[in-house]
Amino acid sequence: MQMPMKEFAGLGRVWRGLLIAVACTGSIFAYGQSSDGSITGRTEANRAVLLTSLDTGAMRQMKTDAAGVFGFAKLPPGRYELTSGEFKRVVSVVAGGGIHVALVDGDRLEVIAERTGSAIDFSSVESTTVFTDEEIRALPIARDPNAIALLAPGVVQGDPNFGGLPSFGGASVAENGYYINGFDVTNIRNFLSYATLPFEAISQQQIKTGGYGAEYGRSLGGVISLVTKRGTNEWKNGVAADWSPQTFKARGKNVFDREPTRAGTYTVFNRDSTSTQLAYNLFAGGPIIKDKLFVFALAELRSDKSVSYGQSNAGRSESSQPNGLLKLDFQPTSSHLFELTALSNKQSADAFDYTNARPYSTTLDGPSRKSSSQSGGAVYIVKYTNYLTDSLTWTALLGRVDHLRSKVSGARTIGTDCPVVLDVNLSQLGCWIGPFPGGGGRDPAAPDDTDKRRAGRIDVEWALPKHTIRLGVDAQRFTSAEAGGSAYTGGIYWRYFVTPASGTINGVANAAAPGTLYARSRVSQNTSGRYAVENAAWYLEDNWAVTPNWLLYGGVRSEAFDNKNGDGVSFVKKDNMLAPRLGFSWNALGDSTLKVYGNAGTYFIPVASNTNIRSTRGELFVQRFYAYASRDPRTQAPTGLSAQIGQPQIISDGKLPNPATIADTSLRPMSQNEYILGVQWVPTKNWTFGAKGVYRSIRNGLDDFCGTHGVLERWAADNRYTNFDSSTAANCILLNPGRDVSLQVDVGNNGTLQNVTIPARYFALAPYQRKYQAIELSLQRPWDGRFMLQGSYVWSKSRGTAEGYVNSIVNQDDAGITQDFDFASFTDGAHGYLPNDRRHQIKLFGAMAVTQELRVGLNVSASSGRPKSCIGFVPPTVSDFNEGSRNYTTPSSFYCLAANGVPQLVPRGSLGRTPWTNTISAQLSYTPQFAKKRLTLQLDVFDILNSQSVIETNEVRDFSRDGSNSVPGILSQNYGAPTSFQSPRSGRFSIRYLF
Repeated sequence: MQMPMKEFAGLGRVWRGLLIAVACTGSIFAYGQSSDGSITGRTEANRAVLLTSLDTGAMRQMKTDAAGVFGFAKLPPGRYELTSGEFKRVVSVVAGGGIHVALVDGDRLEVIAERTGSAIDFSSVESTTVFTDEEIRALPIARDPNAIALLAPGVVQGDPNFGGLPSFGGASVAENGYYINGFDVTNIRNFLSYATLPFEAISQQQIKTGGYGAEYGRSLGGVISLVTKRGTNEWKNGVAADWSPQTFKARGKNVFDREPTRAGTYTVFNRDSTSTQLAYNLFAGGPIIKDKLFVFALAELRSDKSVSYGQSNAGRSESSQPNGLLKLDFQPTSSHLFELTALSNKQSADAFDYTNARPYSTTLDGPSRKSSSQSGGAVYIVKYTNYLTDSLTWTALLGRVDHLRSKVSGARTIGTDCPVVLDVNLSQLGCWIGPFPGGGGRDPAAPDDTDKRRAGRIDVEWALPKHTIRLGVDAQRFTSAEAGGSAYTGGIYWRYFVTPASGTINGVANAAAPGTLYARSRVSQNTSGRYAVENAAWYLEDNWAVTPNWLLYGGVRSEAFDNKNGDGVSFVKKDNMLAPRLGFSWNALGDSTLKVYGNAGTYFIPVASNTNIRSTRGELFVQRFYAYASRDPRTQAPTGLSAQIGQPQIISDGKLPNPATIADTSLRPMSQNEYILGVQWVPTKNWTFGAKGVYRSIRNGLDDFCGTHGVLERWAADNRYTNFDSSTAANCILLNPGRDVSLQVDVGNNGTLQNVTIPARYFALAPYQRKYQAIELSLQRPWDGRFMLQGSYVWSKSRGTAEGYVNSIVNQDDAGITQDFDFASFTDGAHGYLPNDRRHQIKLFGAMAVTQELRVGLNVSASSGRPKSCIGFVPPTVSDFNEGSRNYTTPSSFYCLAANGVPQLVPRGSLGRTPWTNTISAQLSYTPQFAKKRLTLQLDVFDILNSQSVIETNEVRDFSRDGSNSVPGILSQNYGAPTSFQSPRSGRFSIRYLF
């Protein structure tokens, strides 16, 4: 794996300036994204304290001040020995954690062999949970960082259509930050993915659910920070395998299609689907040069297989892409530490498509058509830490992420001349190759669809007797390449429909006899390009020990972002977005058994690169309706078309918008305020109880509005701009819903843009709102090699007019440009309970060593259901019906048909909830003595009771747009039917051998 450093040339000027600042300023310092930990403490005044890493042999020494206080910052996670005269301690440092150690009379020697030296971290005001790899292996959970995050209080499972990502504190699943060894690996195309690493390579996982300091930003939800394993002075080698066979899994569920015209078909067909996952890992870590140079290397080989069945076809997939991690640590002296992390996370799969001999065949019929796909890429991180003095430490970090979205070859690229054709029951017709939408209309001259991140940061930390001051600067450039062309093979998509009893087609009454077939065409084309997002930030913070028992925290973070179109021209650019953070920590009883803490802060999230793509490229999306005479025998496309029925539905006209006209020139970036007040109590050794209240509120929401032409026409007429031509303006613009909007507009139709302010009343949008309230109760007993237990109960409420960067009701993942505010009518009834509102959450998990050889683990969770809504088409009575809202091809509003077929407004989340979801998982682990504890056999069973509760239902009430006209509409018979269930019971067998 090579890392061409020329890729970082664009950051050169930033780095030179940062290095000069560090070299010339003795009073600045920063903190490296909490991939490290710290140790503070007290002993006798003016005494030497020696810190020795038991893993690498590295040593640092400092002298205490007049009060006997000492502190070691920027420590890699691991085991350390503290010595001061006759006093000695052994402690374990975790990522982002602070340990306070007292080297005092009465405690000549204490070995704290497990995670922490203190049950409560009084040096932090954050809400953080850390799991070590040993704790993770002791719990029956999926081998997935998202599954680990769900153990933390206040974190709930997001919509299943978004890859199982977690929702933190009421935020959408697209508002989290993800880090590996302190480097941000979040994919900000839509914030719904991140760079992954082999699970066996994880040493610790840190989960920040709120209140995080000024060194963190670009997130409104939570933070998942992974720390990889690293080499030590002791060689630790091993092999591990995880096997999840189909024989361990219960069968899924099917759901019949309730529409009379589709009798005998299914909307969910999972009962006979199968899957098997097998992962092999080989790893080794140890010293290349003792006490100086260390290596950890891991190779993972996966063999995942699955089979799925449909109405007219079936599919089989196989993947076996090897991946790996290389971690090098070089510490030539006690003052310098160099780290390299190189990670490969490529994915490749072969897909085999079969055409069914009969509908819903559950065998793989006839010959297959093979296709191959590639995705993923690599991560490279270089980090340098300089322990400049006893009190001054600084780090520099460079990193890059290369990610290929998906590249397909083989059978699914054949037949690109065949249009996409679907029958009335959505079955595939003709010669095109599935799955929908076809994917053969890609611009052949376009490069691969990729996302690339190039980033760097410098952090410095300065520890004074009463102050720990941190300062840092970072810069990153994120580039997304997106191919244009048609979304469909053959350049067009045809679908057949049955004329309703009213004879209405596309709003035209009596257009055809009831029960006859008609055809709809859909053309979707767009342009290719590369789109860049440049983000930068600086922060300054101080942890001030006002007294031995009082800590005050103050910080400020300044964010900046610059989003550019395919020509490199900025269309949204914001600087100096200040995000203050305040907090306190009080050792209430003075004996480290009771902590009262609180914090308040503002957080920003940048504009996703998906917004660059969707808002600045040329997009054409048009639907037309026809009667027809026959069908082409090869393609099954309609022939002998009649004249168009009704007007074309033009969602976007394909024009390339002027970047100066796309966004509100006074746009306020998406931000959120958060307030937390909590208490932690240690009533007895090893047990910690906690309670806290959380309040979050969107400060400025950001989304796009697509009724611009009608708004500008009304505003221009009211202000006597008689020559104004609305076609010179962008169709969709970025704005803050509910606020006045400033735009560059050619009001005189003379080619000159003028900045004008349009009052919010013209847009008539509901304000962007999202408020989250929660009370959390928790208990914790960390793993000590014998027993661990953690649990929480959370009562929460999440209400507003928007979920956030995604829309789970219609499964839209266009971060920051959802349909929510496209038209004013879409916000009617939008205020209500949001999709991630789970009123009650209960979690309890733990492990116990029954004997020296046997260990059991348990994971129990229960969560109340998700709010239900009713979605339909806007009726003709809404004010923007003729300004574009009528043209939306899918139900997009909270207007939906009543039982009598008449449209009505039904407020969001007001129709009850899905059932509670309850899961009990268990683990049995066997480490036989005869193998000298080198061998571990483990069995995990997930969802022992095979609950398979409904987690999502069909919320679309209108069968078609024709049901929203003056005549009674047609109700969707599938409204309320289940669309997703909890995963069926499954099992995993693991074997691990160390040598």
